[in-house]
Amino acid sequence: MNLLHIASGEANRDIFNPIFRSEIARFGELRIVEDGSSLSGDERTALIRGCDVLLTGWGAAPVSAAVASEPGTLRYVCHITGEMRRTVPIEIIDAGIPVTNWGDTPASGVAEGAMALLLGAVKEIHLRVKHIERGGWGLDPATHGGTLEGLNVGIYGFGAIGRRFVDLLRPFGSTIRIFDPFAAGLPDDCLRVSSLEELFDTSEAIVIHAALCDATAGSVTAGLLAKLPDHGVVVNTARGGIIDQDALFAELESGRLRAGLDVLDPDSLPEDHPARGWENLILTGHHIENPWPLDGRPATALTPMQRVCVENLRRFEAGEPLKFTMDRTRYLLST
Repeated sequence: MNLLHIASGEANRDIFNPIFRSEIARFGELRIVEDGSSLSGDERTALIRGCDVLLTGWGAAPVSAAVASEPGTLRYVCHITGEMRRTVPIEIIDAGIPVTNWGDTPASGVAEGAMALLLGAVKEIHLRVKHIERGGWGLDPATHGGTLEGLNVGIYGFGAIGRRFVDLLRPFGSTIRIFDPFAAGLPDDCLRVSSLEELFDTSEAIVIHAALCDATAGSVTAGLLAKLPDHGVVVNTARGGIIDQDALFAELESGRLRAGLDVLDPDSLPEDHPARGWENLILTGHHIENPWPLDGRPATALTPMQRVCVENLRRFEAGEPLKFTMDRTRYLLST
């Protein structure tokens, strides 16, 4: 097979490391074109039409919708990472060209991160560390603390990450409510609610696992946040754009709510932003799911997302069904 990756700038080294390139070589010749943003759209399209398999992912140059009507020899788009809307247009899927992504690969890492943020916010680890660093010791138990046992936890979104999060939360004895109109079935120990209003009305902590799409963008409004009780908790490891960030920051600045946020909108803060110093807010910079650090050592094994890509290339070569194939419905519900 002729395999192609067009990077906007340099190819992502976390993906296209030597061990991954070696595995890919088993299926054919991989051509990596860097600085693809300097090429015209027509030049990128011509390159894509001349390959059998296009590999996309973090840092990839966007694919033109024109490829859908005239794909040339292109037979498969393997998107190695998750979010694809800015890279692979829906016209490619509508044209019947198979497109896959990493599926449920990040579920465990992100769910663990959400659990860490929920525990950290409820137990106020961030505040306690700062209090002790300033020379203090115990905090007033009447105004600080909490436990997951019996806590009303509302989960917004019940995809692969949401399901894994429920598995982690279950042993703590929380009351779990879920809002996801697209989830076909829920575990017996979870309560389905019919609206976000009901979820916020009945929850002391909200954990967001929904994808960012037209239906979810800005859906966590000031009015919903106001429904949470004093000391309520908001955890977001999904996408910052789901929350009205100004409204949430107003609640946090007043001290009424607590939060653990791995994602923001935009996904960073100016160095002098006051939110960096709020003791009721834990920020983790969109890296809460990072794997064990390599400390600069070369990778000795494929990462989960690389394994999914290699397995799908094997399946494609063998004519077997691909894993995590995108269709129009899943694409529109995905970030």
